[in-house]
Amino acid sequence: MNGNVPSIPPDGRHRYGVRVYYEDTDAGGVVYHATYLRFAERARTEALRDAGIPHAELLGRFTLMFVVRRIEVDYLRPARLDDSLTVVTEPLAVGGATVTLRQDVRGPNGSCAVLTVRLACVKPGEGKPGRLPQRWRAVLTDMCAAAQDRG
Repeated sequence: MNGNVPSIPPDGRHRYGVRVYYEDTDAGGVVYHATYLRFAERARTEALRDAGIPHAELLGRFTLMFVVRRIEVDYLRPARLDDSLTVVTEPLAVGGATVTLRQDVRGPNGSCAVLTVRLACVKPGEGKPGRLPQRWRAVLTDMCAAAQDRG
């Protein structure tokens, strides 16, 4: 583990801050559509790490990894150069080998993009599904329940 004390947010929603840099934008200073995928990937990694269930441990201890199975993105309003954004990540459903997350990329004027991401737990090199280890399932289920309780 990373040495940090695991922390599940009381509302089940993890928050990750990101600043929009020039490299994240198109020629007009608007965040390029694919950049939201990178912001979301970083936020998912930090959410798992902060909850005490990091990717590195999943791979090293269980020889399993998460891969994106499906992703839907609704682009609502543009984020722009130098904006301070917050990516809010919350689990919506936890299955035997899958997790569905909602990620809301929020800017100074509200939601810029909302992603629904279905992750599959697989064995690297084989692509075969692998069951989520108990600790991962428990933490994600707890976060999901907390988010649903808070609405």
